[in-house]
Amino acid sequence: MKTCFERLVNGLIKENPTFVLMLGMCPTLAVTTSAINGVGMGLTTTAVLIMSNIIISLLRKVIPDGVRIPAFIVVIASFVTITELLLKAYIPSLFDSLGLYIPLIVVNCIILGRAESYASKYNVFYSAFDGLGMGLGFTFGLTCIGIVREIIGGGTVFSIRIMPEAYEPLTIFILAPGAFLVLAFLVALMNALRLRKGKDTGIGGNCDKLCRSCPNTACGGKRMETEV
Repeated sequence: MKTCFERLVNGLIKENPTFVLMLGMCPTLAVTTSAINGVGMGLTTTAVLIMSNIIISLLRKVIPDGVRIPAFIVVIASFVTITELLLKAYIPSLFDSLGLYIPLIVVNCIILGRAESYASKYNVFYSAFDGLGMGLGFTFGLTCIGIVREIIGGGTVFSIRIMPEAYEPLTIFILAPGAFLVLAFLVALMNALRLRKGKDTGIGGNCDKLCRSCPNTACGGKRMETEV
């Protein structure tokens, strides 16, 4: 898939980093105690993804294969440092909330994975949209988890109270166990929706094969070409 729209859809739905690929679980579980933290971490990662994809795509024919991983990490670390300093200077409250997880973006497998599997193989334009799609998908996942945890654990959304005053928050949902519970529930919900969609289109009912490797073209299913 190479069109810009397809790259966005790929990151948001088909290969969503949080709910489908299950990547970047450390910040996903740690910083999503509130919706604003989820949005902040997601957008920070998106900015690093886009810029690192652009630079790596520009240098893809220059970087030797033998040192490509160290080179990718240097590029990613540079943009993470720039982003961290900007947050510290202009959004100190978000910087304090995210804390240690900002520099840990350097080792986020989403960014390094997209650099290796996509940006190092395709041109700048498509690589930028790939980073945007994956980043928005990551932001969407973190925001959804943060919203659910904040509502149940605090009765608010983006610090705005939506539950009645009599509501007693379940504080477990803003602790580590709550993160696992909410993630499991949302992943199960997304899988159920994907299976339901497969049944509606006649795919997945009596088939136990992956579409991309299935030789049967009569079922009406579209083969999912995953670029690696």
